[in-house]
Amino acid sequence: MAELDPIIHQPVRLKIMAALTALSDDSQMDFVALRNLLGVTDGNLGAHLRKLEDAGYVSIEKVFVARKPHTYISVTPKGREAFEGHVKSLKKILGK
Repeated sequence: MAELDPIIHQPVRLKIMAALTALSDDSQMDFVALRNLLGVTDGNLGAHLRKLEDAGYVSIEKVFVARKPHTYISVTPKGREAFEGHVKSLKKILGK
């Protein structure tokens, strides 16, 4: 059987990685935009992002814009490679 990445395979993390890998290599997504896209809570998204960051799959940048904190997330090269491998494994399982 094809090897699935247990970090990515969890449904919310799979959606996070799909959203981020759809961006160009040097693009970032705002935390609020990602939260709204996925329909999850701040705490839920934060916990999943921490797991992906610990694995080296995403990079998180916190900045202040007009004295308000903003968080931006981007996929790392390691994360992009891991996601592509996970998708290949899913396709193998599906016989494609």
